[in-house]
Amino acid sequence: MSEHLLLYASHDGQTKKIAQAIAAELSQQGLIVQCQSINENAVVNLNHYNSVLIGSPIRYGHHLPEVFDFIRQHESFLNTHTSGFFSVNLTARKPEKNRPETNPYLQKFLSKITWKPGFTGVMAGSLLYSRYRWFDRVMIQLIMKMTGGNTDASKDIEYTDWTAVRQFAQDYAQYLISSTTCCKDGVECNKPVDA
Repeated sequence: MSEHLLLYASHDGQTKKIAQAIAAELSQQGLIVQCQSINENAVVNLNHYNSVLIGSPIRYGHHLPEVFDFIRQHESFLNTHTSGFFSVNLTARKPEKNRPETNPYLQKFLSKITWKPGFTGVMAGSLLYSRYRWFDRVMIQLIMKMTGGNTDASKDIEYTDWTAVRQFAQDYAQYLISSTTCCKDGVECNKPVDA
């Protein structure tokens, strides 16, 4: 039976919530999914899985460093197996920037790595002022002011569109089901598709 791995990095908890929602939907689609934080110290044996989906939030304009470290360490596996990536960022709250091809953070990320995920997605995160330290709160308010976002530090705002998250999971499940196996030594390919 095929097993699929969903790895995520999360700074304030929203990417973890999104990853868990994706895993739940994939399970509803009949797939066996292991959902785990990249931050956990557990050793991951990728050879146990038929696919890997990785998610990361943006922090001060960059995806988290542990995601880059994991990708560098496992690049060969990722490029020869069915895989995907999703980015969680506040820029995706804007309709014109909520698709993989229009989201600047995802495009910048893909240009920095040699892994070519076959399936990509973008989701809006949340603005959790109540959880931020003073410095982070002030910096994020400044970023929000510059980008036309909410600067009211008395409010936490969830921009995540949970319907879109479920749709992403359903589309990813279809991608997994339709992915083909290469004839080279039985190694599964990373078959690019339009997300």
